[in-house]
Amino acid sequence: MTGKTHILGGIAASLAVAHTANENPLIMVGAGIAGALLPDICHSGSMIGKRFPILSRIINLIFGHRTFTHSLLFLVLASFLIDRFFPNDVLKYGLLTGMISHYILDMGTKRGIKLFFPLNLTVRFPLTIRTGSKVENLIFSILTLVSFYFGYQALSWYGVGL
Repeated sequence: MTGKTHILGGIAASLAVAHTANENPLIMVGAGIAGALLPDICHSGSMIGKRFPILSRIINLIFGHRTFTHSLLFLVLASFLIDRFFPNDVLKYGLLTGMISHYILDMGTKRGIKLFFPLNLTVRFPLTIRTGSKVENLIFSILTLVSFYFGYQALSWYGVGL
């Protein structure tokens, strides 16, 4: 998936969680966007990889793309580090929600992800799409609608005037 689709996936997922859990939607969305971009730190051409090119190249050299940073192990490690350095539940849930949305979106591509890294097992959905295709654009449109719906619900419920 492209960066813009990952961002919108993080927004939609974090707004849904904010609404369901009655948490601050603004913090959740910010953290959700960051979490949605974080797994692609292993790809120097990604949005986050371009921001941190040296770190991105090192991670890619050690692990490759869509392996460690797209795994449950990375999710657990990120959760531990967030608890240790940023003990804020809303921030933690937003980041993890964004990361999970990234994983789900990438499981919908032909390449899939190594969800159970270090096991060399690729996880992908039975029906997959090509990154940047018309189907991805359709998914982007659906995520936009979902974001508007849950954004309105979360902001209204949380008491932010519209």
